[in-house]
Parts: sequence; C-alpha cells; structure tokens
Amino acid sequence: MKKIRLIAVLLGIFLLASGCQNLQKKTDTQDTWSRIEKRKTVVVGLDDSFVPMGFRTKSGKLVGFDIDLAKAVFKLYGIKVDFQPIDWSMKETELRNGTIDLIWNGYSKTPQRAKKTAFSKPYLKNRQVLVVKKKSHINSFKQMKGKILGLQTGSTAATWYDGKQKLLKAKSTVLYDTIPNEFLDLNAGRIQGILLDEVYANYYISKQKDKNSYQVIINDQVPADYFVVGMRKGDKTLQRKINEGFDILQRNGTMQKLKTKWFGTTQ
Repeated sequence: MKKIRLIAVLLGIFLLASGCQNLQKKTDTQDTWSRIEKRKTVVVGLDDSFVPMGFRTKSGKLVGFDIDLAKAVFKLYGIKVDFQPIDWSMKETELRNGTIDLIWNGYSKTPQRAKKTAFSKPYLKNRQVLVVKKKSHINSFKQMKGKILGLQTGSTAATWYDGKQKLLKAKSTVLYDTIPNEFLDLNAGRIQGILLDEVYANYYISKQKDKNSYQVIINDQVPADYFVVGMRKGDKTLQRKINEGFDILQRNGTMQKLKTKWFGTTQ
C-alpha cells in the first residue's frame, strides 16, 4: 500500500509539473493584445529607483523618461499604463508568469535576454561606466584590480562583468538590490567602484551636493548597449504597436522633447 501511495504521489507531481509547463508554454506564446485592449490597461514592471528612467520623487510620485515614454505610446491607443515595481533580478520570471505585460525600465538588449524575451526596437543608446570617488585616485578600469566593485543584481553591468570581458577585474564584487545602496557603500568606502548604466550615473551624480567628488570613467572598449522594451515571445501585436508608437513619437517630436527633458540632449 505504501508503494502504491508513493507511486500515486509521484504521478500527481509529474502531472502537475507537466500541466505547469504546458500552461507556461501557452502563456509565452499567446498574443495578449486583445486582452490588454479590452481591459484598457497594460502592466509595466520596473525598478522604481532607477533614475532617470523610472523613480520616486521625495513625495512618492513615480516619474522618469520611461514613465513619460510608456504613457505617450499607450495614449495613442487609449490604454492606461499600470506601473508595477518588481524585484529587478526576477523581471523575466514576472513577465513569464504573466504578473506584468512588459519590462520597461532601462532594459538593455542582450543575447542572454533574447533567449527568453522578445524586444521592441531600440529607443535609447547606453553604455556601462565605472563610478569612483576622486580621492581614490582610480582613473581606469584596470586600476580596480585589488579593489571591491559594486554591481546591481540582474543588471546589464553584472552580465557584462561576468562575461568574457578582460577590461575590469576587481578583487571581489558585492551585489545590491538597488543602485542607491551601491552609492551609500561607495561613499562609506566599503566598495571602491560601481559599474552601472551611464544614463543613471550622470543623472544621479548631477543631483548630489558633492557631485564634484565623483569620477565617471569611460572605456571605449566597452560595447554600447541599447534600451528596449521586453515582452513575451508571443506578443507580436504588442511589439508592433510599441514600435509603431515609437515611430509616431519620433515624427511628431515627442521623443526628442522627452530626451531633452530628462537628459538635456537627444541621446
């Protein structure tokens, strides 16, 4: 009887797992535009501490370039954007599970992410830079040798650093949930450098009282990356609608106005 019960339990687990896999596969391949259009809401997942793409003001209001851009795109279709803060290291899982419809928050296009996620066309050029304190006298990527480097979990910086690159080899790394926590440790001397997106570094530092105490180090050998919107593989209509929206906003000048507003340039 014990053997029969064990077999029954194992069979149940197998069937449940198979059912979950089939449901997951169905979710990944579905085109959900009709559902989004019917409920007139699309759910965007983001890290709400990522300046200047999507972040909270002191009053708690959610603002940023990606916030304005997402609203402008979906306004064209009469659809409201519901911004959902998520654990950035779990972004693809949240998308796959259907908790969110889009990843839209300084999300870089990479070969690793392309295996799980479909992308919009690129809308902003970016690159990874090293931020240090000037008093550290670190002036290049190579000078981080023997030092401690901060990285955000699940970030493009972390993916690039862990890849085959040979430009930056620190003594050790510390992973953080959010970039502001990296800056806290950099200021306290617990780490000596942060590898992160240039758009974040420039904006964040420009808002600090001691902005002249930081140095942003650029290495021309670090390849540029491009921000895109991430979505499930099956969302072909959603992908087309976003791309068409970008084209419209480019033609009518909205895209340039937003870039000037948040970056002071057309990027």
